[in-house]
Amino acid sequence: MKPVVVSIVPYKFLPAKIGGQKGIAFFNEYFSRYVELTCLTIKDNANELAKGYDAVNLFSTSAVRYINIFYFFSVRKIINQKKASHLLIEHPYFGWLAIMIKFFTGVKLVVHSHNIEALRFKTLGKWWWPVLWNYEKWTHRYADYNFFIHEADRQYALEKFKLNPDKCLVVTYGIDIKEPPAREIKLQSVELLRQKHHISTEQKIFLFTGSFNYGPNVDALKIIEQELCPTWNKQGLQFKVLVCGPWLEEGIVQHPDIIITGFVDSIEPYFQGADVFINPVMDGGGIKTKLVEALGYNCNAVSTVSGATGINPGLCNHKLFLAADGDWENFAEKAIEACGLQTNTGPEFYQHFYWGYSTKKAADFIQE
Repeated sequence: MKPVVVSIVPYKFLPAKIGGQKGIAFFNEYFSRYVELTCLTIKDNANELAKGYDAVNLFSTSAVRYINIFYFFSVRKIINQKKASHLLIEHPYFGWLAIMIKFFTGVKLVVHSHNIEALRFKTLGKWWWPVLWNYEKWTHRYADYNFFIHEADRQYALEKFKLNPDKCLVVTYGIDIKEPPAREIKLQSVELLRQKHHISTEQKIFLFTGSFNYGPNVDALKIIEQELCPTWNKQGLQFKVLVCGPWLEEGIVQHPDIIITGFVDSIEPYFQGADVFINPVMDGGGIKTKLVEALGYNCNAVSTVSGATGINPGLCNHKLFLAADGDWENFAEKAIEACGLQTNTGPEFYQHFYWGYSTKKAADFIQE
């Protein structure tokens, strides 16, 4: 018999356009194959896009939703109506509500962590991160099960939050394909990018993607313009850097070899057609979803060590090149080296990151 799960996603994720939104949408879609899932979310989500599960517009879009005590009665009613066995929350922010529901209904509480939130805000220079750290710890300690995005976060929580390891599981950000795309698809994608963006066959195609309302991604874009591109220019490399993502300010970069595409409806051809995905991000915590997707679509990748947290290079069949944080000369050299690699992402990578495998593991974990 399937577990009956009610989840709380208190922000917009449908339609799923960026990494965090995709993480929720795909997790719910695949998780619902193994559990009966109802997702409680905010009113401006496009719930008709929910695949395989029910989505209910319960919460307002106001910031005060996170402290609205009256949601207790609405959530408890739905828990009882669904005869739910588990309540799952994304991030710790609704921890107070979930813990109240747990005590008044007997439902099992699952906290799905996307990173150690307090540490992410610490890297962003927020003075109040210790307050969030204690709240996050409190929420995880009251949970019956804790999902972490990668092993380093799990180990941190075991040590610092003093959690029971038997109640903690790594459920990584995933991809929705089981194997590398066919070579014919890659060749078609290469031709598409060259025609669309007027890139000659002599020029290498580097790719960087992200949401540019997020400081670490903006910083990484400046590094590409001020450090990497000049290094490649000095070496005589012919190249273009495609930069995809929303919230890119006009004129944010001036280098002639950087092409700003803005948000693209389909990112897959870019991952499939680029020679190398570059990830010079050093801050922000969590797992870099765009790096997982790039490798999943069989694109060679270069990353800072910090930017590759949660991704074991041993799973990537040598397609992931790492450079020390801040060593941009070495980063540029590794990007050139990566252009010549012809291997495919190995099956071990898909066994770890494919959503179908990781969500089944999660469902089995809470059921057992």
